[in-house]
Amino acid sequence: MKITSINSHVLKYNLEEELGYSQQYYKNRTVHLVEVHTDEGITGWGECFGPGNIALTNKFIIENVIQPMVVGENPLNKEHIWHKVYNLLRDSGQKGMPIQALSGLDIALWDILGKKSQLPLYNLIGGKCSDQIPVYGYGMMLKRKTIEELISEFKDESAKIKDKNFHAIKMKIGMGPKKDIKLVQAVRESIGDDIKLMVDANHTYTSAEAFYVGRALEEYNVYWFEEPIAPEDYDGYKELKTNLKINITAGEAEFTRWGWNHLLKNRCIDIAQPEVCGLGGISEYLKILALAHTNFVPVVNHVWGSALSIAVNLHLLTAMPDMPGGLFPWKSMLEFDTTPKNSFITDLMEEDFSIFDQVKTNGHAKAPEGHGIGITPNKDFIKKFEI
Repeated sequence: MKITSINSHVLKYNLEEELGYSQQYYKNRTVHLVEVHTDEGITGWGECFGPGNIALTNKFIIENVIQPMVVGENPLNKEHIWHKVYNLLRDSGQKGMPIQALSGLDIALWDILGKKSQLPLYNLIGGKCSDQIPVYGYGMMLKRKTIEELISEFKDESAKIKDKNFHAIKMKIGMGPKKDIKLVQAVRESIGDDIKLMVDANHTYTSAEAFYVGRALEEYNVYWFEEPIAPEDYDGYKELKTNLKINITAGEAEFTRWGWNHLLKNRCIDIAQPEVCGLGGISEYLKILALAHTNFVPVVNHVWGSALSIAVNLHLLTAMPDMPGGLFPWKSMLEFDTTPKNSFITDLMEEDFSIFDQVKTNGHAKAPEGHGIGITPNKDFIKKFEI
């Protein structure tokens, strides 16, 4: 079997309402899919992390830099291909967009292996450790509104997420320490104390601000404080982890086993959040998972993207062993975007793949049982939204 060509699809549509997080506001959704063709007629699908114009840059890297490196290679030789591409790119970028682009390719190669083997992805990476995965819903994005307006909206939205039967809830902050604390207080009052609440700062604070906010979050029984400071500030993360009671989490902006090694071996975080569509793909994710468990750091994958990314992560979580284990073990969760009208989640796939319906039943979701990733993007949908 040989790789014959790679197509890279960036899809986009405009939002009905502008959304935001601590770093920027945005008016459209984008997703970046990778399609790898073989001479045996088997096609693999992958996805790259990276919104907006970053996706267009990754598309160029895949089609014009990576594709010439891998056409003619056997797609089943995943490790060889990964290291060939990484070695040829490492002088120009060991993190960021080159690795995001490589991630989409690698995921597609695993999809090809599953289809060739006629097995679901989770069987290829160790088999089933869990039948169903708890799902947490994130929403409550920032908007260009007053703090009073946001408090009112966040209270209503968090209550709706809870009513949809999600296992836990995550909200955005980034308006400034005092305003952020008011937002968290309002959401906790809205949802009560019987459900986990997580807070995501998207690395907006200095260490001093993060200590101030973190101590306040402890008062509202927040389960984790996500990306409080810049991802490069390893010492700052270690100080926060050592001195705050709340769980400190990070990882969506970390790449490859070499970047993760420092974060994990120095105990900088309580919970790791690897982004498989950005860190180097499934091949690299499995190495990072092993590193995390070697250092007894539990893992909750970061998930941002389309239904394809969600399906990939359900396979990864299905094959993830409990750590450290026991009769009533700590369980990982699937992150799920609950923001309104996300067509890349609800309408992109050929198959019926509704996380909302599964969560409504029991707060959990299951990996697809088809070969490889188990779901396939709809070509007509791609044509409609491709840019």
